This record gives sequence, structure tokens and C-alpha cells, in this order.
Amino acid sequence: MNYIVSVNNNQALPLKDIPEQSYYTFLEININMLNNNPLRHCVNYFGFEQNGSIRLICCIADDSTHQIYLSSSVVNKGTTLNSFTKHNLNFEKFEREIHENFNIKYTDHPWFKPVRYADNRVDKSETVANYPFFGFDSEELHEVGVGPVHAGIIEPGHFRFICNGEQIMHLEIQLGYQHRGVEQLFLKKKDLLQRTILAESIAGDTTVGHTTAFVNLWESLSGYQPDQALQFSRTLALEIERIAIHTGDMSALCTDIAYQLGNSVFGRLRTPIINYFQEWCGCRVAKGLIRPGRTNFPYTNELANRLLAVFSAYEPDFNEMAEKLFKLPSALSRFERTGVVTLDEAKSIGTVGMAARASGLSRDIRASHPHDLYTSLNHQPIIKHHGDVYSRAQIRKEEIWQSIGYVKKMIENIPDFSKLAKPELKPMPDTFAISLVEGWRGEICHCAITDSKGELMLYKIKDPSFHNWLALAQSVRNNEISDFPICNKSFNLSYCGHDL
Repeated sequence: MNYIVSVNNNQALPLKDIPEQSYYTFLEININMLNNNPLRHCVNYFGFEQNGSIRLICCIADDSTHQIYLSSSVVNKGTTLNSFTKHNLNFEKFEREIHENFNIKYTDHPWFKPVRYADNRVDKSETVANYPFFGFDSEELHEVGVGPVHAGIIEPGHFRFICNGEQIMHLEIQLGYQHRGVEQLFLKKKDLLQRTILAESIAGDTTVGHTTAFVNLWESLSGYQPDQALQFSRTLALEIERIAIHTGDMSALCTDIAYQLGNSVFGRLRTPIINYFQEWCGCRVAKGLIRPGRTNFPYTNELANRLLAVFSAYEPDFNEMAEKLFKLPSALSRFERTGVVTLDEAKSIGTVGMAARASGLSRDIRASHPHDLYTSLNHQPIIKHHGDVYSRAQIRKEEIWQSIGYVKKMIENIPDFSKLAKPELKPMPDTFAISLVEGWRGEICHCAITDSKGELMLYKIKDPSFHNWLALAQSVRNNEISDFPICNKSFNLSYCGHDL
């Protein structure tokens, strides 16, 4: 009997081809696939209603074979199950979400608590106001609460520290204060343009990343292979977005150690990069640039020459400022050995993206499950091994250099945009598709299922922050509470990408 089926990234298959088995078998095969194999991890695990029951689908990515293994099981609503999480912590948040959505309980989940308090949760009596924070009974320890209201425009989230003097013993992060109902809106909105605009709005700092995942998924559902020109646009935009956000994060890291020169210079250097998107498509965060099956903004030699001019002004100043920053004793004293996440912790948590690579875990969709022009770029992930703020800052710096190199190489051979067709993209009925994209923050995963008429019946989004918030909480243990801002900024995770 076939217990699993494998697909490539951006591949669709009939929903009936995903094997169903008993829950016990389903649990056993997925745990066995992950245990003692760091080259595999869960990219998505979710449920949906089917004929009055709940069908669970688990997606395990294998970085060595470039395959994604799919399996499923059908269970009753409100049932009680043994948890995947007892055997592998990668699943803890996925199972908490399944419980929240369908009232499925687990006998042996280590810390069973709500994830998002989404509007469509089963138990409306569970509210963020009565969230069950971890408690303690001690005369020596004290609590420090931060949020949920933050200064400026940042989304709400609550951080509850348990400290011994200045030393952080435990941090609990609770999100779920604000929702837009994005996944449900994908089902309600029937116009493709509306859905594309929704994808652009999943996380405001990852417009290109999430929109690329959506259009690749939609084209897969429709059986359409994008032209090289479209793949060029998407890959180029992903790398420019990476350069822009990493540069801004370098500025923010300097802010949190009170290094005003670094804050000012890196902040200034971010501006011409995002302004380049304005020149290309009319929006500094690239809204409007990525569209299913077509583009409204063909890339030209003039745009390429303009980008080279931007880099010509950017690179010498960036390199000089980076050299100063990473030689400055006061900066290094704050970066080095601060906010450490070990390799074993990164594996256990299921960390992805830049945060994983800083701890020595090579996890990068551009190399493991390449899409668009990454299939020919021969991307080599940048890996660091100390898992601290310094490693996460170093990765930003070196990925900026790497991305500039990729962009310069790509614009040497600009594809012909004049021959782009405008296909009619109609999703196939009763079909499942999955799309993985390496955004600047890490692994993005979009999944979709269509019904018998080809209409969306499920749209499932996973931002890399869904994995990495727990890594941030782990990183601050045994650090001083004054180090929390720099640890937090070194991850730069998304509230809205988590809460949806």
C-alpha cells in the first residue's frame, strides 16, 4: 500500500491521489520520516472539512531529494488523538491550530494553548483576554509584560518575561490580537485580481515573496508553465526585496545598540533600493509587479542600467559601513554570544530561513526546492554556526552581497517580454497544489485545494514567522532583559504573517 505520494515544488495533483490512512499509520509514517533526518521538515500540516469529517494533510519537504511528501488521514470532529508533537516539536504549533479550528484534542501535547484566536475558531469562549500564560510561585522571580500595544504602526503582540533580576529565565510570546481573515477571503473573493492583491497584503514587508508563492500556486492549479520572462521578473524582484529588507534590518540592529552612524547610513541606503521598485512598477514595496500568467511592467535595458547605477552608489557606502560595524568593539560586544539558538534547538523547533542558517542548519528553498530562475542560479546558502545576533547580522550582510551578484548576473541576459501571452488561467477541479518560496525572512508555503467545479475550497498560508517565533523566545533565555530588543530585531518576525 502507498502511504505517501511525492510532488515537486509548484506541482499540482488530483486530491484523490493523496493517500488516506488510519490516524495511527498517518502519525507513524510522518514521525518516522522526520526523526533523525535533519534534511526533512514539515512545511505545512492542516485540516479542512470534508463530508462532515476533518481531513488532515501533512506536507514533509526533503531537502536532499527536492521532493515534498504528502499524506492524509480523515478523523471525526471533536475527537481526541495522540499528538505528533510528543515525538517531534516541529508539529507543536500546527497541532495547536488544528485544535483551535476543529476542536480536535490531543492526549499528550506538551503545552496545549491557543495560537491565534481567529474569528473562525470553534470555541469562542477562549479569548486572548484570558490567555493561560505560564505562571510561577516564587519570591525571587518577577514578571515583565510588554505590549500588546506597541509604539508607531507595529502590529499588537504580547511578550511576558519571567526574570531573576535582569536575567531572563523564560519568555512567552502571545500573538492573535488582530486578524484580517486572509485565508477565508481567498475563498470569498472570486476575482483573480482581488486574490492577487490579497496575496500582496499577507505581510507588508514580503510583498514579492507571498505574491510569488500565490501566482506560482495559481499557475500550477491551472496547468500553466510561466514564460522565462515571468520567472525572470519574479526572481529579480525577490532578490531586490531581500537586499532592501536586509539593509533596513542592518539599520535597525544599529538602532538597538545605540550606534547612530550605522542606523543613519544603512537606513539611507535602503531608500534607493525600495525607490527602484517605484521606478519599475510604481510602488516602493512592489505591489502591482507580480501577476498570474503575465506582467504589467516588462523589464527593459533602461531599467537594468538604472539598477546598475543604484548599485554603483550603494555598494561602496554599504561596504564601508559594514566594515566599520563589524570591527567596532562596542557593537561586537552586543552582537557576539547574545541571543544564541543552538543547532539542536533550531532542528527541534523547526526553524527556517535566515534564522536556521545562522545556527548551522542549511534550510533554503532556493537550493532545496528551487523555483523560477533559481533552477539555474546554482544558489549556495550562506551558513553560520554560532546562532547568535552576530551570526544573524553576518548573514544579512553576506546575503546582500550574494543577491547583488545574482541580480547583476541576471540582467546581463534580459528575456524577451514582447512575446508574453495572456493565458486564461482556470484551476483544475478536485486538485491540490503546493508552492514554496524562499522569502527574505525564510520559507513561505501556500497550499490550495479546489472543489469539483474548480473553485477554491481551501487556501492555506504559512509565513516563516509561524516557525520562528518560538526560536526568538528560546534565544533570550539567560540573556539580560536589556538584550531583548537586539535579539528581537535580529529575527525581525512578522505579526501579521502569523495572525493572518
